[in-house]
Amino acid sequence: MDDSAVARTRVGFIGLGRMGLPICRHIMRVGYELTVYNRSPTKAAPLRALGAIVAPTVRYLAEHCDVVLSCLDSVAASEQVFLDEGGVVAGARPGTILIDHSTIGPETARSIGAAARGRGLGFLDAPVSGGPEGAEQGTLTIMAGGEAGVFERALPILGTYGATIVRMGEVGTGSLTKLVNQLLTFVHGAAAAEALGLAERAGLDLRSLGEVLRVSFGQSRMLERSLARVLVGNLEAGAALRLYAKDLGLVADVGERIGASLPLTDAADRVLSEAVAEGLGDRDIAALILHFRPPIEIDRS
Repeated sequence: MDDSAVARTRVGFIGLGRMGLPICRHIMRVGYELTVYNRSPTKAAPLRALGAIVAPTVRYLAEHCDVVLSCLDSVAASEQVFLDEGGVVAGARPGTILIDHSTIGPETARSIGAAARGRGLGFLDAPVSGGPEGAEQGTLTIMAGGEAGVFERALPILGTYGATIVRMGEVGTGSLTKLVNQLLTFVHGAAAAEALGLAERAGLDLRSLGEVLRVSFGQSRMLERSLARVLVGNLEAGAALRLYAKDLGLVADVGERIGASLPLTDAADRVLSEAVAEGLGDRDIAALILHFRPPIEIDRS
């Protein structure tokens, strides 16, 4: 997209959390006019200082933008933002492109897509992978579902913060792809924590273990990430552990709907529930090692 097209395209963004805020900075950096909305207006202050317009309502944002993006933390939030009477679908002008980066599941994506299509709007369900680190660096993976023409029109904006951007098919396929990714992410993360806990209990040096596993079949990105955090004692959340409950629930819903056997999803969900009950819900997935470590024995003699 040339500079004049960028200047003519008004972009709106809803949801200024740990993902949304850095994404917005990337969008503004290339010259797009940005309007933002967040339930807590104070979160918009850094973007206002950079020249962003802060919308008073979701509908106001939708009425004044050519492309509307969101990144929200729950299915209910996406349904409200897009489908309520004062929401995006009701307020957007025909021809507007709507993009939801939230993890919402295929059925919700198709509901929003159908409502958007009925109003002459384009819609992509386009969840992302890479976490807050990827958002900060502009290297997110974006898996999109929607019409090819809508996807092509959205690419210049998505390219400001995404490094790998793939159209998976029609609306709903982006969300399905993200759920497959989330299943692998949590199962691999839980397996890494269990393995590292075993290694600790057995007395292995974790740095030396890392050298071996890095070139062995047991290697995975989640193992590499978790081990790096465990070694420096950084178990604070990139993305909060409790958020995986929603994702695993959506995976289970899809599995039930299509008759797929998901025993590892069931096991992962049990591990997650136990970890949250132990007070780990607001910590990183690497903090699962605390679930697998033996309790500290207190000498009461």
